[in-house]
Amino acid sequence: MLVWQKARELAVLVCKELLPQLPSEEKYALGQQLRRSVQSVPANIAEAYGRYSFQEAIRFLYIARGSLEETCSYLILTMDLEYSPIDIISGCIDKYKETARLLNGYIDYLKRSRKGEGRREVKDADWEWDYESSMEDH
Repeated sequence: MLVWQKARELAVLVCKELLPQLPSEEKYALGQQLRRSVQSVPANIAEAYGRYSFQEAIRFLYIARGSLEETCSYLILTMDLEYSPIDIISGCIDKYKETARLLNGYIDYLKRSRKGEGRREVKDADWEWDYESSMEDH
């Protein structure tokens, strides 16, 4: 699945390129939080794929999306604190955007694919991070 591949690419990029840039005092605080959130994204997408009902799959995709947004928040914090070169953070944010687009599309696809289920739909928030203004600050 493409969304899982992109989430995995983001995790590898963060773990190999960004985390080693963190100052030693942040390796076990911010570093561990960022590692856990970014690794949770592909894991929960895989968990969703392995579920047999649309409702269960969507639930795990929402968890993946929450972890993805948490990851983005840590990326912005890392940028604000100037812990890593801007080109590394920009690459991570670009990969985040691509993953978020695919993940939201997969969630929408599964919602549309449910056949005749009269369950109440969860209304998705219509917002996104303001990356451009964050990037302009650096």
